[in-house]
Amino acid sequence: MKWIGKRISFVDDKQKTTIVIEPDNVFWVNALMGAWVSMWMAIGAIVTWSFFALEMTDQEKIAVVVFMSFWIYYAIRVTRSFFWLLWGKESIKIDETALYFKKSIKGYGRSTPYYLENIKKIRMYTPKEKSIQSVWEASPWIRGGERIEFDYMNKVVRLGRKLNEKDAKLLYQLVTKKVEDRLRKKKD
Repeated sequence: MKWIGKRISFVDDKQKTTIVIEPDNVFWVNALMGAWVSMWMAIGAIVTWSFFALEMTDQEKIAVVVFMSFWIYYAIRVTRSFFWLLWGKESIKIDETALYFKKSIKGYGRSTPYYLENIKKIRMYTPKEKSIQSVWEASPWIRGGERIEFDYMNKVVRLGRKLNEKDAKLLYQLVTKKVEDRLRKKKD
């Protein structure tokens, strides 16, 4: 196993190349996200209890239902981001026929094949430094911020969540080289 930076490892053999990208493991970020998720769940439990235990007018019940719909949306979103920080990883496998990409939490996730002959324009994407987008993508409750993208049958596929510019460049070079090598071998 070889490493590119602190978060990207890969194994390269004759039949396939396997790349694993792990999320940044910063203790204080994980602790704050865990505290935030716990508080959010406590708020939801208290509001749910209040809805059933207290007498409310119809307008108050409507307000609680509207609040709980927003609460559920953010509970799911932030809990998934928290689990991603703890146990998530991106797996890329490149073999003779396809690039397989999987986003997983504790091994659960679906591997999607992208056939090499249909992959077009592999490129790096880095938002401008100190832009609103770069600050937004750096926040721990956002799982996105992919740095490598390619065109695949009229859609854009993105991978490499929250990589710094150096690691993204090294990953880009590795993926591009392996895809081109596999395509070249296939044509020969």
